[in-house]
Amino acid sequence: MSTEKHAELRRTVTPWGSFSWGYSDVGADIFIGLGLVLAAAAGASNVAFLFAGLVYVCIGLAYTELASTYPVAGGGQYFVLRGLGDIFGFIAGWAVLLDFTIDITIFAWACVDYLSQLVPTFVNSAHPWVHFWVVFGLIAALCLLNVIGVRESTAFNGFVSALDIASETCILFFGFLFAFRPELLIHNMQTSWPSPDQLMLGISYAIISFVGLESISQAAQETQRPASIIPRTSVGLILTILIFALGYSNLALGLQPWHPILDAHGQAIQFWQIFVNNGDNQGAAVALLAKQVPYWGAIAAFYVPVLGAVLLLISSNSGVFGSSRIAYAMSSSNLLPSMFQSVHKRFRTPMVSLIAFCGLAAIELIFAAIPYLDPHANAFYARFFDGESGLDFLADLYAFGAATSYSFVFIALIALRLIDPLSPRRFKIPLNIPMRFRGERVEFPVVGVIGFAGIFSILIFTLMTHPIGRVAGPLWLVLGIIMYLVYRHHRKMPLLHSQKHEWRKQQVDILRNAGELELMDEYIANVKASDERTAKESVA
Repeated sequence: MSTEKHAELRRTVTPWGSFSWGYSDVGADIFIGLGLVLAAAAGASNVAFLFAGLVYVCIGLAYTELASTYPVAGGGQYFVLRGLGDIFGFIAGWAVLLDFTIDITIFAWACVDYLSQLVPTFVNSAHPWVHFWVVFGLIAALCLLNVIGVRESTAFNGFVSALDIASETCILFFGFLFAFRPELLIHNMQTSWPSPDQLMLGISYAIISFVGLESISQAAQETQRPASIIPRTSVGLILTILIFALGYSNLALGLQPWHPILDAHGQAIQFWQIFVNNGDNQGAAVALLAKQVPYWGAIAAFYVPVLGAVLLLISSNSGVFGSSRIAYAMSSSNLLPSMFQSVHKRFRTPMVSLIAFCGLAAIELIFAAIPYLDPHANAFYARFFDGESGLDFLADLYAFGAATSYSFVFIALIALRLIDPLSPRRFKIPLNIPMRFRGERVEFPVVGVIGFAGIFSILIFTLMTHPIGRVAGPLWLVLGIIMYLVYRHHRKMPLLHSQKHEWRKQQVDILRNAGELELMDEYIANVKASDERTAKESVA
């Protein structure tokens, strides 16, 4: 471990700030995921959301327990590092970095898609260069905002999150009250049930709607009293997003349009069908749905594109925040070069990490925009994109990164329950099997096994159904592992084994710095009792 002392991150995130960091990421996912899932899974879209939602509940519970037990920047990467070792901690962190850099780009992209509902100049298919430069400008502006400080970013997130929760609740309320038809829902499910491949594709896209709990964990080191706050904010976020995802998917399939919707040939079609093979509509799904709601839709047609755009913008902002904090944590653990741990002397934010990964997001934007900017320039790109839109390209990588990192987090949850039973857990996942492991009483998490089975199946679905994700995703991991091995070799550190970690000392420091002094005293007492018990057993 490096002995150089670095400036620490400032604890300025309040309970509402913690919730809004998660909501600004997860809450915006439905604005993108809804259109993608409807296009892929059609009449089984609600089933796809239900399956992914159940996995999401398990993920949310796992993150809630881990983030409140180990409240440090790094989130899933740190949990995997501590539970499984350096190399696996790097792989998990590198997968999450892919997700957060995609986060920056995909939500900035969709932000402009929503604005195009009111400003036709921003329509990507008609004005690709305008769309590209506006997205690029948003990424640069968010990078600058986060260099200035997390307090300003948190205040920005909290205000818009409150507005969006109220807006989405109104859309669902008036939609189910005035437009929802159960018989239409059943008819669409019966007549438009997808093939197995389409359903798997829909499920892999549906998990996109539930990515973002990592943001609460990333902000843990800057959250006041995280062991007390994180369980409340996480559980509230899990319930909020689950209700919205299931509500919107069922409303879309059972919606009675208040005016006819016609396709390019003048034929009447149901609402959900307008997303099929239409990249522009996929990126603005909630705005299109809101327009179809009687009475409220006339108002929503004007404000939902703006509110959706702003929420997507702060979700992109969460990607900027999250990627920099993961890189900061990985650098602190000697998994990345020390420059990523550098904190700006005035603003006390990880400036190098912010600039580096916003730059990577800009590169991803260029790859995603190539089919629109000049689709005939190079035959290689035509084959590489395989007919997919830029949003599909980003979503492929997003789904791969999420499924990979979450799979490792579930394994880490199980491992930490076994090897670190002494750390106090203010929040503990239900359904546990008491047992003894290495002389200590532990509780084996059944939900961890269920969650791993669910998310690993989604990872398999992603590899089977995403032509870009199954190639670019693994290549990203291979590239990262090569960089990791070169860096560790240069530092003369173990390549495939872990360096020595003083986890007990780190845990005391973590709880002290978090202001959780009662938990710190409890942990010290647990360690002392364990050592005394071990000494007695060795004498006997």
